[in-house]
Amino acid sequence: MTPLAIKNLGLALGGEPVLRDVSLTVGAGEIVGLLGPNGAGKTTTMLAAVGLLPRTAGDIAVFGQDPWEHGTGLRRRIGVLPDPNGFYDWMTARDYLTFFAGLYDADLDAASVTRRLDAVGLSPPARQPIGAFSRGMRQRLGLARALIADPLLLVLDEPTNGLDPRGRREIHDLLAERAHAGVGVLLCTHILDDVERLCTHASFIAGGRTVAAGRVDDLVRTHAAQPRFRLELSGPVPPAAPAPADVRVIAHDQGWAVVDLDPAVTPDAAWRELLFLGWPITAIAHEGGGLEDVYLSVVQSGPPPAGAHTTNARSTAPQTGRAA
Repeated sequence: MTPLAIKNLGLALGGEPVLRDVSLTVGAGEIVGLLGPNGAGKTTTMLAAVGLLPRTAGDIAVFGQDPWEHGTGLRRRIGVLPDPNGFYDWMTARDYLTFFAGLYDADLDAASVTRRLDAVGLSPPARQPIGAFSRGMRQRLGLARALIADPLLLVLDEPTNGLDPRGRREIHDLLAERAHAGVGVLLCTHILDDVERLCTHASFIAGGRTVAAGRVDDLVRTHAAQPRFRLELSGPVPPAAPAPADVRVIAHDQGWAVVDLDPAVTPDAAWRELLFLGWPITAIAHEGGGLEDVYLSVVQSGPPPAGAHTTNARSTAPQTGRAA
């Protein structure tokens, strides 16, 4: 059964609409990135998905059940990492996990607690209070708490915030392993690299509406702008060597040029043509592209009219998250 399905979700807070038309699906074994600018409604969507806020329109199903009406019965099947995390600073990490295990009716002995801390790369001194933890340590502890009941759906808000590159890679590996085991993951993040490394699918929200959704590869192919490159030049371009029609010069100064390539031409063919025309190219670097271009394209264009999602067709078969 599908871990999470949201369709045409609407939600108001204090009488003001926050979500107007949000739709997304998280299948078993999928890691779905939830992206959008600040204030777009990402956190509100996640809170509604786990049954902490009532919707005013649309449908939410967690394993086929409404989380607002059946939240208690679903709690062991959902692991949540909110932002902020809401820790008790006077507790130790071990006491904290033991306390929350009791709330989930999970009896964890000392060895089980140690294994769960080790799984997220957290091994604090036995008596160190959470109040002395760094932000990265708190993120790891929050993830360990989300995994206490071995849930089949993870809803994570900025799970790699405050982590160094090694810590991010460890969390990537952990989430990829969970997805490989069939767990569905909804990952809210501002770090596009997390989505590109981990996610099979992505959903973009702007103005409380879904503005694009689908497989990551399909979104990049559909929405990304023309390939853009920065060329380092050893000297001036010969006056008689204008760029060919399939190469558009965006900016040019002594020593460098920024160009867009027509999608119909391959980069290698474009460089050969420019070199043949006498361009003194010494180095080439790709600029932008990937999900960054998708994000700027779908978010800056603004939300579509109500009910007019620019979503892509997606496979209904479970997909395993890509390892970092």
